[in-house]
Amino acid sequence: MTAAPGHARAVRFDRYGDRNVLYIADIPVPRPAPDEVLVEVRAAGINPGETAIRSGALHERFPAAFPSGQGSDLAGTVLETGRDVSEFAPGDEVLGYSWQRSSHATHAVVPAAQLICKPGELSWPVAGSLYVAACTAWAAVDAVETPGRARQSPSPPPPAESAASSSNSSPCAASASWPSPRPAEHPG
Repeated sequence: MTAAPGHARAVRFDRYGDRNVLYIADIPVPRPAPDEVLVEVRAAGINPGETAIRSGALHERFPAAFPSGQGSDLAGTVLETGRDVSEFAPGDEVLGYSWQRSSHATHAVVPAAQLICKPGELSWPVAGSLYVAACTAWAAVDAVETPGRARQSPSPPPPAESAASSSNSSPCAASASWPSPRPAEHPG
């Protein structure tokens, strides 16, 4: 998708329905608020919930305001940061999610707290589809009660500010690789 200078392209829908209600619109490039990051989207996932929202099946819980965008998972490159954002810098590769139904676009603004540095080992398609599926898996594992193990609520995935950093670069530039998983704990 390419757009005119100063414009982005975004998937939109003006009414509930099947995929035939979707269209591509030229929109102004969004501007980040003080706590947000403007991301040039390289990949975005499609989750079953987005289909349910678009069809109107979840209208009571997640009503759409028309015209509505679509998509939550995304991966891309930081173009601009809001004045209060210190975790990221232009050029950083990130992945995360948007609650604004805005990831199916060339550009999206996302609160910095909803992004993490993209590990170099991840392809763009994997990074762009990872966040919601990974959080769903995390919640499912946490919900399973294993005999002999005290149920614990895990902490959420580490925030971006916990990434390694140096005084001369952003955490993404300083991150060497995806963190190694901890060994699984098995009951004796």
